[in-house]
Amino acid sequence: MRTWNTGAAWLRAAPAYRRAAAHANLRRMKSFLVANPKGGVGKSTLATNLAGYFAKSGRRVMLGDIDRQQSSREWLRIRPLAAPKIDTWDLDTDKPARPPKGTTHVVLDTPAGLHGKRLHQVLGMVDRVIVPLQPSLFDILATRDFLAALRGAKEMRNGIEIGIIGMRVDPRTRAAGELHRFLDHETLPVIGYLRDTQIYVQAAAHGLTLFDLPPSRAEKDLEQWQSLLAWIER
Repeated sequence: MRTWNTGAAWLRAAPAYRRAAAHANLRRMKSFLVANPKGGVGKSTLATNLAGYFAKSGRRVMLGDIDRQQSSREWLRIRPLAAPKIDTWDLDTDKPARPPKGTTHVVLDTPAGLHGKRLHQVLGMVDRVIVPLQPSLFDILATRDFLAALRGAKEMRNGIEIGIIGMRVDPRTRAAGELHRFLDHETLPVIGYLRDTQIYVQAAAHGLTLFDLPPSRAEKDLEQWQSLLAWIER
């Protein structure tokens, strides 16, 4: 697991964290970065549901935003108190932002356009990168360049693992066929495909995830998550 330092410069992307400086108490935890420079590919959907899985499994999970829109943080505001707890950054007036004490798993939601110095800084703090990808030509082109940047990043020498997951995939469409052809030539592992369904939207509107719903309601989608979960639990 990576050593986590919450005082990294990339936290300046979120206005609430501009005071963040080097954090003296380095913590060890499993950390996952959900990233793709293309907007609207399902990063927040994937990040919130991954955090929901860890919470449902009894882990002490923090869902952290480094996105100016703070989508995940706003979603946490509407999460029911009775739902398994998902933490966010600890923010004290005179202290840097940091994961709450006892955190074992961190999921980071990222902004569109993550690249260059900020990408390298955050790569130095995570164990794994999950790249969501939609079946669209523009998404495929943007993701192709991003994957090349990841491969070339010096931080990859530290053993960071990368997995690709298809989002909002309808196998009946031509776009889905194009996505499969692109991924057939990709050397990085494809860790799953999630279908195009309103169940994620409906759950998110109530501060919930797939893993908070009755299994009978989400049976088909929970099945699609199994390959992704097997990968993150290795």
